[in-house]
Amino acid sequence: MMAIRHRLVPYLFVLPAIILLLVFVYGPAVENVIYSLYAWSSMSPDWRFVGFGNYDELFTNPIFWTALLNNIIYAVMSVLFQVAFALGLAAVLQAGVFGPHLRSFFRTTLFLPSILPVTVVGLLWQLIYQPTIGLIDQLLYSTGLESLSHVWLGEERTALIAVVMVSQWQWTGYMMALFMVAIAAIPRDLYEALELEGASRLQTFRHLTVPGVRESTLIFTVITIFGAFKVFDIVWVMTAGGPNHASEVLGTHMYRSAFRDDVVGYASAVATVIFFLTISVGYVQLKLQRDHG
Repeated sequence: MMAIRHRLVPYLFVLPAIILLLVFVYGPAVENVIYSLYAWSSMSPDWRFVGFGNYDELFTNPIFWTALLNNIIYAVMSVLFQVAFALGLAAVLQAGVFGPHLRSFFRTTLFLPSILPVTVVGLLWQLIYQPTIGLIDQLLYSTGLESLSHVWLGEERTALIAVVMVSQWQWTGYMMALFMVAIAAIPRDLYEALELEGASRLQTFRHLTVPGVRESTLIFTVITIFGAFKVFDIVWVMTAGGPNHASEVLGTHMYRSAFRDDVVGYASAVATVIFFLTISVGYVQLKLQRDHG
């Protein structure tokens, strides 16, 4: 009896976490899949079972494919800036290229945007992107490059990139700080050994820093892709998916379907697709970790 009790003790410690996950994560996810099989409205008690009808409508809706493509573009740009570029910044700051005071200044300045509320960031950059009177266009006019000015958030060809770059501005510094922690964990003796062998900074970065933070890079990449496919707030604040769905992402498409068009079953289908996309990314991460572990 005592042996059974000892075996149960570890499970009792994790039981609260399991209950919370079931109630607030897995339960709602399963419920959402069930909701996606019905045509229903939040304003009506009538539910009509349509099976995979919402998914048929979803996969034949050009707005969905535009939103999915925009999410993919968002993910690619985020990986380039928040992983690759952030790693480069972290390596430069950790390498002692700058003095301690300048290093602290850059680290604080680049990290600062990540602590700002998304709504504040969105409204701030709306002002910066304002045509003619915004900071970007003012700089272009003052340097004689007025031909490059645009209605940044009002043109279909620039709206998405404008929003994506705001996200990179906000989160690249945060990822840089995480990479700095990962680089600091690499034994300094290895760097000193490479210096004695005459390795350049670029060779040190390539042959020691990059392999040394490989696991962190994989995790940060997955987190970044998760965020790119779940993005909603910054897009909604800045463009609400416009103009003409040019900056539409899955999150804004789902929100508009549920709360403006009141086709909640269809919106649940969009949410289910987002869920399985993120689950797939998580599966790929686990597989890569096993293959390279």
